[in-house]
Formats: sequence, C-alpha cells, structure tokens
Amino acid sequence: MPTPLDHEFVRAVARAADRLAVPLAARPDEEPADASHRGLAHRVKTLLAAYRSKDSELHGSSRAIAAAMTHLGALRAVQTPSGLFAGGDNVQSPPDSAFTINDVCDAYVIAAGAGPELRDAAAELAEIAGAASQSLLTGGVHTPNHRWELCAALARLHRSFPDSRLLDRIEEWLAEGVDIDAEGLYSERSANYAAHVSNPSLLLLADVLGRTDLREAVERNLTTTLDLIRPDGTVETVHSRRQDQGHRFSLAPYLPQYRLFAIRTGRGDFSRAARLAAACGIDDPALLAETVLTPDLCRALPAPAPETLPRDRYIATARLASRASAAAHTVVYGGSDVPESRRIRSGLANNPTFLRLFAGDAVLDAIRLSRGFFDMGPFRATGMQRLADGRYRLTETLTAAYYQPLPPDQRRSDGAYLMADEGRFSAAMAFGNRPQEEVAQTTGIDVDLRDDGADLRIDISGPRVPWALELAFRPGGVPHGAVPIGDGRWCLTTGPMTYRAGDSEIRVEVGVHAGEPLAGPDQHDLLRYDPGQDYTFLGGTDAMTGERVYIGGHGPHTLSVALRAGRPERAG
Repeated sequence: MPTPLDHEFVRAVARAADRLAVPLAARPDEEPADASHRGLAHRVKTLLAAYRSKDSELHGSSRAIAAAMTHLGALRAVQTPSGLFAGGDNVQSPPDSAFTINDVCDAYVIAAGAGPELRDAAAELAEIAGAASQSLLTGGVHTPNHRWELCAALARLHRSFPDSRLLDRIEEWLAEGVDIDAEGLYSERSANYAAHVSNPSLLLLADVLGRTDLREAVERNLTTTLDLIRPDGTVETVHSRRQDQGHRFSLAPYLPQYRLFAIRTGRGDFSRAARLAAACGIDDPALLAETVLTPDLCRALPAPAPETLPRDRYIATARLASRASAAAHTVVYGGSDVPESRRIRSGLANNPTFLRLFAGDAVLDAIRLSRGFFDMGPFRATGMQRLADGRYRLTETLTAAYYQPLPPDQRRSDGAYLMADEGRFSAAMAFGNRPQEEVAQTTGIDVDLRDDGADLRIDISGPRVPWALELAFRPGGVPHGAVPIGDGRWCLTTGPMTYRAGDSEIRVEVGVHAGEPLAGPDQHDLLRYDPGQDYTFLGGTDAMTGERVYIGGHGPHTLSVALRAGRPERAG
C-alpha cells in the first residue's frame, strides 16, 4: 500500500513559495530591481513551481508565467557572451554561474513537463542553459564545495540536453575523490556548505549518474550531523572552516535531505531530525520546486526514533566533543587550524571558543581564554586528548623569540638583509640566520563533561603575563553574583554566580589553586578579550557580544571553573 501524502507539509511548502511568488505575479511586467543572477533564476524556478503546484495560490496562473518570463528576460540581460553571468565579487565565475544554471535547469524540467502554456518559458530556459554549457564544461573553481556545485550543473545539463563531454568532465572532478573524512565531515566542516551545496549536489549526481557511493557519502554526513544538532535548533559550527564558524546556523536547510532519506530508508533518527528542522520554520521558497521535482518528499515521514540521552560523541578529525543530557548540552572544541598555520585566514578554522553550554533558556555561547603573551591571540588548542569517563585535555604551547646579532659570515656592510616573516611579524632582519632566545607559555585545560555541565581545570605556566577567561552568555538573561564593570561586562573573582534566563540558569564557581589573587572589578585592563595582532593590526576583531563575564589575573595560575545547569530556586 503506498505511503500517504503529508498534506500539512506540502501546504506549508506552498505557502513559503507563495510568500515570494504571489507579490511577483501581482506585478508580472515589472522589471526586477536589484536582483542578482542567482536571485533571478531562483525566482523563475519558484514561479514555475507555484504554477505547477495545486497547493499554491498561483496554480495555473497566467500571471505567474508572465512574471517568470519577465525575470527570464532580466536573466538573459546579465548573461555575458561567454555564457557566464555578470555580477558579484568573483569575475566571470564558473562556480557562481553554476549555482544559477542549476536553478535554470531545474526550472526547465518543471516547465518542460507542464504542457504548451510553459513552452516559451522552457525554450528561453534552454537557451540560457545552452549558452553557459561550454564555459561550465571548461571552467575552474575556488573552493572544495564548488567542485560539486559545478558537477551538479553539468549533470543537470546532461539530464536535459545529453552530451557525453559533460559526463567526461564530471568524471574528471569526481576522480579527485569526495572530500569527506572518516567521521562524515566535508573538508570545509561547514554546516552551511554541507546543507546548501555539497549534500544536494552529491544527491543530484547520485541520481543522474547512478552512483550509490555519492548517496552514501551524504548519508554519512547527515548521520554525523545528528550529533551536531544543538537544543536551540541550530547545528554546531565552531569547528567550521568557513564563514559560519562565527554564527548560528539553523537546522532548517537540512530539512529536504533528512526528509528524503527518512522516507526512502525508514530511518527513525532522520525522521526525528526532519521534524526538528521543520519546527525551525518552513520558510524556503525553493522547497516547493524540490517537491515538484522529487515527489517522494511529499510522502509522510516514518515514525521518529526517540532521542537517546545521555549521549557522548567525539569527532576525532575535527577534535570536537559533546555531551547531551536532559539537563545540559555541552560542546568542547580543540581543532583550530591557526596553531599550525600561524595565521588567521579565510578557509581556516579560526574560532577560539573552546566550550559552549546549553541549559534551556540559559546559554553560554562561548568560553575563550585571552592572554597577553606577545600579542599572539587567545588560546587555541594544538592538541586534544580524549581521556576516560567523558574527560578531555586541551593543550597549547606558544613560543616567541628574541633575536641575537648575526654571525660574522651573515653580516652585510650595506645593512640590506632578507625580508622575512618570523611568525608574528615581518622585517628585513634575516631572522632565519640569527641565534635566538625563545620564551614559552604553556596552557593546559582539562574538561570533565557531566550530565549537568562541566568542570574545568586551567593551568597557565610560563612568564608573568596577564590573562582573562571570558564567558559570553547569550543575551536575554541576567547575571547574579558578578560585579558589573560596564558595556555588558561583568567581573567574577572566586564566585559563585548564576546566569538566569527564563526558567533556567547556569551556575559558575571558581577556585584558585595556585597563583596570585584574581583581578578585581577595578582592574579593567585585565578584564577584557584581546583577539591578537592578526585582527588588531587591521582594526578588526572576532570578539563576542552579549553579557560577558571575566575572570582574570597575572599568570602563572592554576584554577578550576565549575559550570552547572539548573533551575532557579523559587521563593516560598
């Protein structure tokens, strides 16, 4: 017996598309203003899907067709003689154009299957796709995920306009191997690019090419992502190497992928994830086109599997650990790329956050350790060791040098020495030829994950330098027990304090086991976060916002920090 349709889901998807398409159809001849080529193609696909969908207000509407034709005209206007599209920071970009051609090809399939009313739209879409085909066939890329987006465009072109050259080019790219590691993370470790690019592209390639291995790669990524889902309906991004590493990323974009796999495989854990993604809001207009192109998405989900708590996960390739329980969800991270590369760079995992804690409405978004050691920036672990019973050890040793005079055989009478980078700065000093005297600082952080939070032991050794531990709480709550020092900042010495939000709280207690007394609220210079010279040299920062509580002093120090999730005590 066939699986019944999920009419509620289909109606919600149609409403999301109508929020974009209905206003466009109300002014079908109005020239689009300030729309990129990707935006224009997205609108065309949505308008044509709305025309085809019986659940849309625009089902069978001639005004939807007219608006689509207007947008197609605008899209042709920004297509250059090469077939690629003008606009954006990347000049004549094959991968950026591939995003647009993917929508164009999907729109073509929608139009070609709709009868004579959409014949002109189908012809126009075929012209646009054909004009881009050669440039996409020979074009290059910038980033790992671009390969799969470009391959998906070539596969879609071949699906509708068969050409063996397109298949040959796809095989060249795929012969490099899909960049997914043993743990199921893509090399960019980005939720954004997994959900929006790599997963949907590889699924399309799997369908067109009959490659079950590509479908299995996506399923592995989705399986790993289950353990990255946080209680606030977002996916963990602290380990990402792309722009989302400093932002919250909703689970919602994963909805079609979890939904399709749950329906086709019966996996109850994926069904649970699909429901969580839908609860984040069905707002993406593109979902309607996906249901037209992949009718299986409209079928009812299988029964969800209950969540298993408590649950521990350690992703070794990203050095990311988590513990989820009914009381708290805690994340520990030690996988930054900065210590090895010795620079902040787009495409690297730069985020210095090493712990997060979710406790109902109370959220500790980040704990960071800032140090005044040669302006080399905050703690980023060079190593993460998994110990027993939910314990982890993060370590980092920083070194800087003072340089001695050059040996006699390296000296020049004109003083013109090699311009060299010594790791912190560059100068015409021939650093590599000089004897040097190193100064080192070692930091170790032991984390014991508990059902109700975490215990930290922090050891800072080396010379006497200032440090500050920053606890950045998500706005919406109120600190109790810490001393306000202005601008959303608070000072904590030996605690305890609580951060209360709604009916939840996070309690913090500090103990000093070795070292000087902690800084008081009058020592403002010690109670701040310093992003390091890679940011400050350019006038930038990666600092957190919200309610920030600081614990600080002059090292060396050994201290403990206890974090506990709970409920505020009620008077009476």
